[in-house]
Amino acid sequence: MSTPSSAVENVVIVGTGCAGLTAAVYTARANLSPLILEGPLPGGQLTTTSEVENFPGFPEGVDGYELMQNLRKQATKFGARFEQTLVSSVNFSSNPKQLITSEKTLLAKSVIISTGASPRMTGIPGEKELYGGKGVTTCATCDGAFYRNMDVAVIGGGDSAAEEALFLTRFASKVYLVHRRDSLRASKIMSDRATSHPKIQMVWNSAPIEVMGVKEGSVSGLKVQDTKTGAFSVLPIKGLFVAIGHVPNTAPFKDSLDLDDAGYLVPVLGSQVKTKIPGVYVAGDCADHIFRQAITAAGMGCQAAIEAERWLSEHS
Repeated sequence: MSTPSSAVENVVIVGTGCAGLTAAVYTARANLSPLILEGPLPGGQLTTTSEVENFPGFPEGVDGYELMQNLRKQATKFGARFEQTLVSSVNFSSNPKQLITSEKTLLAKSVIISTGASPRMTGIPGEKELYGGKGVTTCATCDGAFYRNMDVAVIGGGDSAAEEALFLTRFASKVYLVHRRDSLRASKIMSDRATSHPKIQMVWNSAPIEVMGVKEGSVSGLKVQDTKTGAFSVLPIKGLFVAIGHVPNTAPFKDSLDLDDAGYLVPVLGSQVKTKIPGVYVAGDCADHIFRQAITAAGMGCQAAIEAERWLSEHS
């Protein structure tokens, strides 16, 4: 059982991706001395991206890890504090609010949840080894431009996979869309667009088996198996985009806040960041399953911080 903390924090921010660190910068500049809880991947998913080309202000691009380190330094400069711990559960019915970790129970007047979402991966050999700047990615919007005039593959069968494949046709010479069945799960309009596009080659009834190129350090192909005949083949690709969904990191909050069917936190109507609990806010990919971009997460982090600052000033 965790020991209650004696101090009551003005703001506790859970998560250190673009949303959490932006919220940290804003709340720290407001002299709220925020406490930021870092999970198992400080800096979030962006730290695994070797180059970010679409974040405003970096015409030559910026290393994802460097960007997040700079955000962390900026927040620290203004007085933000960091602890590496995991929140296992919360009690938002109490005043102050409680966040339970394995070591202690933290007390907070306000909370900003920015725990992000984890991409669902296939788990096949080579995928993990070649993820992040080596050819395996989960975001066409982020990384598609790196694959100009190259052959790539998308794994998946839903709307996200179809959208990723269509977006990649702007850059790639050919896009293989690999699906286990003989028809997409995507909506009819998205399915029709993908299957009729001249640059997209459907690879039906095929299960991904292995990402090739681990020894070389970059993707050189995708080994697939026909689900009907059992035959193996290799798609000669340079980039692999996994589009089988995301898992929001929201389990500790399921008993206190509203979640949709996919597990994403649901803000109250009319706001992107307010929850049904006064003083508790959400930001970034844990509440956004549509855009999932660094800049939109940062924008939500800014909103959540300003809302928290206003709420604290009214309830101090």
